[in-house]
Amino acid sequence: MTTGKRLGLQQCLDCHEVCHSDLHHCPRCGATVSIRRRNSIQRTWALLITAAILFIPANLLPIMTVSQFGKGTPDTIMSGVIELMRHDMVPIALLVFTASILVPLFKLIGMVILLLAVRKGKPAQIRRHIQLYRFIEWIGRWSMLDIFMISILVALVSFGRLGTIEAGPGAVAFSSVVVLTMLAAISFDPRLLWDAIEPPARSKLPAAAVSTTDDK
Repeated sequence: MTTGKRLGLQQCLDCHEVCHSDLHHCPRCGATVSIRRRNSIQRTWALLITAAILFIPANLLPIMTVSQFGKGTPDTIMSGVIELMRHDMVPIALLVFTASILVPLFKLIGMVILLLAVRKGKPAQIRRHIQLYRFIEWIGRWSMLDIFMISILVALVSFGRLGTIEAGPGAVAFSSVVVLTMLAAISFDPRLLWDAIEPPARSKLPAAAVSTTDDK
């Protein structure tokens, strides 16, 4: 299997123009191009580890506090899901659970799988890994659904002692997890997956050595 890197080609990540590897700027849009993103693996690991650390307080700290008549208890993501189910709001509870817990966890595990695949690629799984990367990129935007909902509720529900909704420290940690996982997906270069399964180039013997071998 031959890649564009071996053929001396590179792709512009802005307009997807394929150009020669000697060029430093895209001939179509003028953006800076490179054969591979520099330090892609190191940056992706750093962003993922930071996101994984913040994922713990994002689920343990209260994400919002609903107060009625001056009284209210802070809720974490999971306690909020349980509270929604107690009020027979099962579809909304499942939506919040999926967007706030399953999606970030899936992105973290999925990116780790891709990074490990770069170290030891398997040709039989390359298409699955590419599909996984595309799915992570597509699903990343939906992780902010919970934060959008909280920001709208905080802006709308502000009636003093009658009823208020305040965002908690868990919202900050959760927003950081979402942003970091999105940046990790952006910094990861999927072309490295193809490099991992590409066979090493065969070393060519000097002409003199070949002729000597043939004479023998």
